[in-house]
Amino acid sequence: MSTQQHMSQQEMDQLIAQYDKESAVRQFIGPMKWITFCLLVLFTVYQLVSTIFFALPPQIHRPIHLAFGLGLIYLMYPLSTKRNNNKIGIAGIVLAIFAFLLPLYWVYDYEGLVVRTGNYTTLDLIIGGIAIVLVIEAARRVVGLPIAIIASLFLLYTYFGPWMPGFLEHRGNDVDRIIGHSFYTLEGILGTPLGVSSTFIFLFILFGAFLEKTGVGQYFNDLALVVAGRRIGGPAKVAVFSSALQGTISGSSVANVVTSGSFTIPMMKRLGYRPEFAGAVEAASSTGGQIMPPIMGAAAFLMSEFLNIPYFEIAKAAALPALLYFTGVWIMTHLEAKRLGLRGLKKEELPDKKAVLKRVYLLLPIFVIIVTLMSGVSPELSAIIGIASTVVVGAFRKETRMSIIDIMEAFASGARTALGVVAATACAGIIVGTVTLTGIGLKLANGLIDLAGGVLILTLFFTMIASLILGMGTPTTANYIITSTIAAPALIQMGVPDLAAHMFTFYFGIVADITPPVALAAFAAAGIAKSKPMQTGVQSTKLAIAAFMAPYIFVVSPQLLLIDTTFMESLWVMITSILGMIGVGAAIIGFWMSKLNPLERLLAAAGGILAVIPGLVTDITGLGLLAVVFAISFYKGRKSDTTVAAS
Repeated sequence: MSTQQHMSQQEMDQLIAQYDKESAVRQFIGPMKWITFCLLVLFTVYQLVSTIFFALPPQIHRPIHLAFGLGLIYLMYPLSTKRNNNKIGIAGIVLAIFAFLLPLYWVYDYEGLVVRTGNYTTLDLIIGGIAIVLVIEAARRVVGLPIAIIASLFLLYTYFGPWMPGFLEHRGNDVDRIIGHSFYTLEGILGTPLGVSSTFIFLFILFGAFLEKTGVGQYFNDLALVVAGRRIGGPAKVAVFSSALQGTISGSSVANVVTSGSFTIPMMKRLGYRPEFAGAVEAASSTGGQIMPPIMGAAAFLMSEFLNIPYFEIAKAAALPALLYFTGVWIMTHLEAKRLGLRGLKKEELPDKKAVLKRVYLLLPIFVIIVTLMSGVSPELSAIIGIASTVVVGAFRKETRMSIIDIMEAFASGARTALGVVAATACAGIIVGTVTLTGIGLKLANGLIDLAGGVLILTLFFTMIASLILGMGTPTTANYIITSTIAAPALIQMGVPDLAAHMFTFYFGIVADITPPVALAAFAAAGIAKSKPMQTGVQSTKLAIAAFMAPYIFVVSPQLLLIDTTFMESLWVMITSILGMIGVGAAIIGFWMSKLNPLERLLAAAGGILAVIPGLVTDITGLGLLAVVFAISFYKGRKSDTTVAAS
């Protein structure tokens, strides 16, 4: 049997649009639908041709990428989402044309702009000024108001520097220099973030679109049902397994929640999980998809570029924390099911195992990506090989074979998904440009250290709070760009390895999606579960406790990121960390082999945390505490079983 969808496609689209601003696009009909479709396909064709056949200078390639992005954003995203905007007027079309043409001024007068660096004409400045405004407004439409406000405040800071208080004061810059630096250098809008968007990120998003088109998303769900469906609390474990896999084809926590949650959440509720817990399992699992190698969220590719290390090194470093994250969620769903006495799914409720295994070939493109990245092939070429392998693998069977129309639809889907990243990286480039022009990054880093009194743990705490607050209104990509520019330098100044400092801000930018008071992934899950949104968010945070623990631990002990460690040391760290997560999970759920009292929960939590922290003393102490709690819990459980049997 195939997996049944419990929500219609229209209901899923509406829910995604409600909580994921990047999905709130105009639904055109008639000629505008086909015009938009053709432009999206053309965007993808340009990206592929420019990557495979010729390499343009960044000052030409990035503006063309931005032109497609801005033009399509103004065409597809309405001024406001509060009313039905599935039609676009003449003014909207004209604005979209302007948004497309202005970045192409770089292409039109490339040599002249290079010669006039720092001495721009009035026309240059007018075009640059309008382009900056269009970028900020595009980010507001696609990403949300917070990032637009932050970018605007940074621009104002650049101008009003002489009037700023205390350590924030600087000499100030005139409007001409601000426009020139923001739009006519590779340190502003056209900087590294947009550069990564125009290369690695776009191609990996396109790879995800091709996987989705061949039915891999549905296959992940079926595979998860076969692997975990019959186990204790099966549907919850299906959600964990499926969402970890879904992270390879979707960079949006909300989209992950709705895609897999539309069938896992109703199943969990039917078997006896509370609605809040069912929604929380899906939200926590789907959010973790962005930290799951081999294909992580877009911010991971930015990290690779910022730190100038291969992307595979980022994915390798993230492997153990990601394993801890999903182990923690899996353990807690298992213990909750044991506590409630929940069963797994019946055999007749599952897909046919043989039919599912016959389609295992659909996973080959993911292994192709892993092998190419490990062998040192560039991320761009790896993504293109992955896309080609998806088409080849899809041809193995009639139902997954891609026609020309299917390929064109995958082109359009990939380009549509990339628009949010274009808007976020272009707008974040304004913020990065301000940092380089005013030196505010170093000022804020020093201010953060002073606020923490030079104490590392307090600096980490303040950085976490900043990342979570930014994450309430900005996507992970923009959040990471801002915090890695401002907060990560503070951690690096205090001796934290570069990779650990950047990974710290990356993690907390992601878990902001499930951290109240604004937890968009949890709220989307609550919409499916018909549960209370805030309680679902709180429960999600508990389930994702590993994501809150791991960053602190890998800052203090970089072995968790496989930095400067041997294979045997890494294996030991992995084993003790997983055992530690069992203890932490038991403490949070309040159940192991039997119900735990408050003291036992406290001991389990302490033992679990100590076991996760790398180090011989902490490992031995933690494992000892866990052994004591397990023995007590096991004895109580056996005694209870004996009593029940005797009665």
